[in-house]
Amino acid sequence: MKAKPVLYTLGAFLFILGLTMLVPLACALFYGEADVWSFILSVGITSGTGGALYFACRPPEGGVVLTHREGFLIVSAGWIFASFFGGLPYMIHGALPALTDAYFETMSGFTTTGATVINKIEALPHGILLWRSMTQWLGGMGIIVLSVAILPFLGIGGRQLFRAELPGPVKDKLLPRIAETARSLWIVYIIITIAGFILLLFGGMSAFDAVNHIFCAMATGGFSTKDSSIAWFNSPYIDTVFIVFMLLAGINFTLHYQVLTGNFHSFFRNSELRFFLGTVLVATALITVDLRLNVFAEIGKAFRYALFQTSSIITTTGFVTDNFARWPAFSQIILVILMFIGCSAGSTGGGIKCVRLLLILKDSYRELYHLIHPHAVTQVKLGQETVPQDVMKSIWGFFALYIGLAILATILMSALGLDMMTSFASVAATIGNIGPGLGLVHPASTYSEVPALGKWILSCCMLIGRLEIYTVLVLLIPEFWKN
Repeated sequence: MKAKPVLYTLGAFLFILGLTMLVPLACALFYGEADVWSFILSVGITSGTGGALYFACRPPEGGVVLTHREGFLIVSAGWIFASFFGGLPYMIHGALPALTDAYFETMSGFTTTGATVINKIEALPHGILLWRSMTQWLGGMGIIVLSVAILPFLGIGGRQLFRAELPGPVKDKLLPRIAETARSLWIVYIIITIAGFILLLFGGMSAFDAVNHIFCAMATGGFSTKDSSIAWFNSPYIDTVFIVFMLLAGINFTLHYQVLTGNFHSFFRNSELRFFLGTVLVATALITVDLRLNVFAEIGKAFRYALFQTSSIITTTGFVTDNFARWPAFSQIILVILMFIGCSAGSTGGGIKCVRLLLILKDSYRELYHLIHPHAVTQVKLGQETVPQDVMKSIWGFFALYIGLAILATILMSALGLDMMTSFASVAATIGNIGPGLGLVHPASTYSEVPALGKWILSCCMLIGRLEIYTVLVLLIPEFWKN
């Protein structure tokens, strides 16, 4: 493990992160609000620190070649550093003066979780609100992937970063060069974002609200400029736009790229996509019936709220149009299950991911089949491709770690004095990168009542969930640090 290449790369990353703060700085200048100096200082501190690391650790001619171990360290450290430096505007402005709250809010943004400790969102200045949404939009496709598209120009190899950061068990290349792949994914991301922005404007949203909300929808993040989230707009049209774009963001972005290049066949034949959409339809139907019988008098209204909340939770977005903590227990249980399922691999969302659960179901069926036909030779397939056993072992290991860490974090949260529902729901909502949960952290509330130590535990859950467990836990293995 070489320290200089790691610090050099993190320096370049922090320098770029500081430059992104120029956008909310421009917004603050435009509105003439009190957050101008908070961004000026944050840009200076973040880019200044990054620039100092970059030049102090600059390698000789020929650039930097990163090993896979250094890639894992850079990705995890990058998210931790981003959450600290990205929280500077909150602390300097005074919106969140405590480090714990500012770090929690920023980690929630960059991991696209959407859990917030801010009780009066609408009282924040425009620049802070825009930065809050930008943390989610940048984190959605991945700050590291953004850097991969730029860092090659600085002489830094990006393959290890890309492989460590991209969520889900997906192929790591669309194009021959990794930088081209990262740029292609960002182009798709930006195109869909612009389309959503235009449609929200047609729905009567202001340009500022439309920008912020489409940033968070595409990132499956869930931050809003309104205290009551999407419910504030009370518009079936706006609900429909968000449903469409949340689902688009929850689909593997390599499939979007294939559609844009004319390969429609791969899109509609994708097994994970069918499983994902099928889960949405079944969950929506069950919740619609439950809401119609117990909450709403009209089937249309029940369907509207059921489809929105199902789409929001399974894509781990976290937008809300109704407080589902007041829904019947049957609907709440389905939503909690969706929190664990999550969306597609290679999307901006969190959770266990549909492809993993699909393969686990297939492998479980194969084991049952072997009980009846012990001598049969069977293989797990995803579409037309056979899934190797080492991949299945990795998926089962991921599943066991995910559930195990969720149980451990729930126990730790309950030890802080929180009730069982709040402890479980807060962990499920953060490790799945969803945001709103049940108990004290229901959709109409915030995480402000969670003890400080609990916020640090949940921040760890967000990071582990966003980076898919292995990327973070591998750093805890002693052999990782040995040459």
